[in-house]
Amino acid sequence: MDVDVQLSWADSYLARAPAGDLFAGAAPAMAARWRAMLERLSIQAQGDPAILADHVARQAIDLGMAFRHTGDEEERSWPLGPVPLLVDAAEWAHIERGLIQRADLLERVVSDVYSTQALVRDGKLPASIITGSPHYWRVMTGTPPPRGHHLHFYAADIGRGPTGEWRVLADRVRTPVGVGYALENRLALSRATGDMLGAMNTRRLAPFFDELRRGLAADCTRADPRIGLLTPGRFNQSYAEQAHLARYLGLLLVEGDDLIVSDGRLFVRTIQGLKRIDGLWRWMDSRFLDPLAFDGQSRIGVPDLYDACARGGLMVSNWPGAGVIESRAFAAFLPQLAQAMLGTDLILPNIATWWCGQPRECDHVQAQIDNLVVGSAFDQPVAGLPHTHFTPGSSLDRDQRAALFDAMARRPMDYVGQEVVKLSTTPAIIDGQLTPLPFTLRIFVARDATGRWRVMPGGFTRLAGHGDIRAALMGRGDMSADLCVVDSSPVPPDSLLGGGTPAIRRVGGMLPAKAADNLYWLGRYIERAEMTLRLIRAIVGGSIEADLGPSLASPTMARLVDQLVLWGAVPGRAGTVGALCATALGDARQSGSVRALMATVANIGEGLRDRQSSDVWRLVRLPLPGFDPAVTETLLDASARLIERMSALSGLAAENMGRTEGWRFHDMGRRMERAVNGCRLIALFGGDDASADDLMVLLDLMDSQISYRTRYLTGPALPPVRDLVALEPHNPRAIAWQALRLADHVAALPTLRADGMPEEPRRLAEALAARLASLTGDRLTMTDIADVENRLLRLSDAIGQRYFLQLHKTQDADMLS
Repeated sequence: MDVDVQLSWADSYLARAPAGDLFAGAAPAMAARWRAMLERLSIQAQGDPAILADHVARQAIDLGMAFRHTGDEEERSWPLGPVPLLVDAAEWAHIERGLIQRADLLERVVSDVYSTQALVRDGKLPASIITGSPHYWRVMTGTPPPRGHHLHFYAADIGRGPTGEWRVLADRVRTPVGVGYALENRLALSRATGDMLGAMNTRRLAPFFDELRRGLAADCTRADPRIGLLTPGRFNQSYAEQAHLARYLGLLLVEGDDLIVSDGRLFVRTIQGLKRIDGLWRWMDSRFLDPLAFDGQSRIGVPDLYDACARGGLMVSNWPGAGVIESRAFAAFLPQLAQAMLGTDLILPNIATWWCGQPRECDHVQAQIDNLVVGSAFDQPVAGLPHTHFTPGSSLDRDQRAALFDAMARRPMDYVGQEVVKLSTTPAIIDGQLTPLPFTLRIFVARDATGRWRVMPGGFTRLAGHGDIRAALMGRGDMSADLCVVDSSPVPPDSLLGGGTPAIRRVGGMLPAKAADNLYWLGRYIERAEMTLRLIRAIVGGSIEADLGPSLASPTMARLVDQLVLWGAVPGRAGTVGALCATALGDARQSGSVRALMATVANIGEGLRDRQSSDVWRLVRLPLPGFDPAVTETLLDASARLIERMSALSGLAAENMGRTEGWRFHDMGRRMERAVNGCRLIALFGGDDASADDLMVLLDLMDSQISYRTRYLTGPALPPVRDLVALEPHNPRAIAWQALRLADHVAALPTLRADGMPEEPRRLAEALAARLASLTGDRLTMTDIADVENRLLRLSDAIGQRYFLQLHKTQDADMLS
């Protein structure tokens, strides 16, 4: 490609970039880096920005990057732009100094708020700034954290004005939202652009995460601590980010149900019993942490967690109650607090803020209303404003202003005014063209093992596609981009190995009881979906071969449909073959349809994102193939393609999952469901009066046609068919094979008994395998099959009672009964 064409991206962008644009206003050396980067991207995209955007978007999808807006039921794909934002090392050093100073100041303020409260006593901070915050918890007063660190992690939203100055828009200490997306943005961009970032001397992010992990561990009381990442659950806005971080950092992803406090210590419920937790990196607000100490309506916290904190044996990052300093009103006092506590001005100034709890400041806000934005001082609904976000004063009509001023007269302390933010722009690809967009940066600061602050050499860039640049994560229409800090010299490679090689381990780590539960039922639902597909294929294939058209005249065909009815895939027999099979495939209203089952698989899989590869997640979330209910061939093709998808999931589990307890529970779920289904299909098609058609269908459903034909030269006969699908220990579809695998898995699981006696699941599994081993096909009766099914169900219940949480223990069992 001609060089002029390559440079046209930069030249065409500069022709329309506004004043103060990051690229357009860069110094010559930095402008040359921008040009070189855009040239490289142009070559890769063959001159078409849309190609580059699509390529980066695919990488984001492959990594499983997703998020939710508040109120979303389904996850959204992560909107990652392909053009990174560049900051040179000298400018970055200024930002680093400012954020480290700010983190130190905030730590001192929080420490004072929950100890001596000297700032209030000396008149440097109004008491209502503290007590008015919904994130202030009086119960934490006098409860110091280990090593005195209220803050382990801090994030600041910063903006760059058109003249090049950086200012802090918001301080964030409650939850570290965005740090995982910053990491994922870098991973996706690196995959999409090859060695471009290395060629630009981009600073690496891995050392920051190594320091973060070591810093969390340093404040724990044990030398080799066990640290959990406490998540609100899979419906949280950034659950995908949390799962990715837990996997990347080697932390245990836990929910409140996984944890229990006993004698002032925190434990996680695992299949090995209770195991001590030394530290929590919390991703939920303080109010939800402990329903006994904070908000009594919380259903996602851990009762008595406060007690574990108060006794000093638990590190929590950040310490409960630290969010008091996030209130917008605090920003109005930070400049003077810096002078009082640090003896110097803030290196990175605040956005100008006026708290209306002071008469002069309130008068200023009302007098300058057209030039300011007005919002709730404590991020709570207030009278006179339509929502908790900031509202431009110029957008209020006369009546709205009167109502606002009247409300401010009654409770002025509930309001703040801020200057209107004017932001620099940076290049982004919108609708296939390079376009300048305003941006904000979220920069992350964490303590290392020595307690000193470290700043991530990068961050989370938000490209504002709407008016609210103060959103917590992503507003509607926004995009994200990677933030690259570039040096003048090459950056040495690094990884999470940090300064040394870790001790070798050959164990898979602990398996929480809830994760074991999810893995087991994930296997069962996948197997049920596959068997439902085999039933549909048998019905459609049988109707084509027999030329039955819309009728269900064959008794075998009728029994197949009855099984779909029994499993909740179709409401009844009424309708044509095509209509029934289309319902069983794609009607989400039927709880047993393939669409509904796969939705449940995706639902369970969301809770296992820290334990499943992106390949599994991508297969689970693929849409169903299209089909026409009036054309049976399309139904046959759709069911065949979905069976292939199930086989791919089986292959990933067989070849990619480590042989840990997690794999065992997943495989036990599949073996259990396959064995139970086998019993029911034999009872349906392998009874004493079974016809040749029945036996052929049974062999087909049990995927044993080829095995039977290689052994027997005659057509299907009842005893050998029964023996092959029920008792053959070398047939991976036979009930006996499932029983042997179940016995192997249960025997390999940890036991809580110290007397050497088998626990109930092992006793039942071994008895089941022995029962099947004593039978032969010519002596097998339907009474035997019913007994085996009952034994399987008792074994499933025993596994659940022994290894799983018992909060909702009957829900999944009822659905698959």
